[in-house]
Amino acid sequence: MNELLASALRAHGGLERWTSFSHVAATLISGGELLDRKAPQAPEPRRVTVGTTEETSSITPFGGADKLARFVPERVTIETLDGKVLTERTNPREHFSGHDLNTPWDPLDRAYFGGYTQWIYLNAPFSLALPGIALEEVAPLEQGDETWRALRVTFPPAIASHSPVQTFYFGDDFLLRRQDYTLDIAGGGYVANYAYDLVDANGLLVPGRRRAYLCDENGQVLEDRLLIWIDYTDIEFN
Repeated sequence: MNELLASALRAHGGLERWTSFSHVAATLISGGELLDRKAPQAPEPRRVTVGTTEETSSITPFGGADKLARFVPERVTIETLDGKVLTERTNPREHFSGHDLNTPWDPLDRAYFGGYTQWIYLNAPFSLALPGIALEEVAPLEQGDETWRALRVTFPPAIASHSPVQTFYFGDDFLLRRQDYTLDIAGGGYVANYAYDLVDANGLLVPGRRRAYLCDENGQVLEDRLLIWIDYTDIEFN
């Protein structure tokens, strides 16, 4: 295993503990420029449940108190709470072809985006140890008075994510600090996603806040372009 990832996994609670669970759930509220442009949503908290070693998710309420969204990379659905499928889309990634930052989303687009992002955010860095993911330590990032080690991650096509190649940054304590990627489903802008306020959930450390900023063409963070913010509470593995 890559040495940097091995140290990060130990710092976050250990890969063995993570693989002993099948799901992680959290209550979240979210917003930001991207969601305002794409798919304005009700402000009430939602409950998300994602797989650990399997990329699955469900989010409720979704478009109504009696509805939920389900996601796997090849299919998204909006369902009633008792499982009746109201609408669905197969190969949902294809629906984003030609999108830019201003292209509106329909509910199934939002279900796809929410599905894969929550799987990534609630499982990182543990999910980086899954089969088929290529890892390479690259040049570190100087951030204030800290130096963050950088892990370039290449995801296989079977894993839905922001972009195939991303960079995860870790502090001296090997805890996750930031995740960089291109937002391919919205025109490919470069994004710096900061992880804050790690929470101990069943012995595993998970960021309690995410703040994702658009960057300029030189990779500099645009602090007035907060694309996504997410606050988590009640995180639990089971």
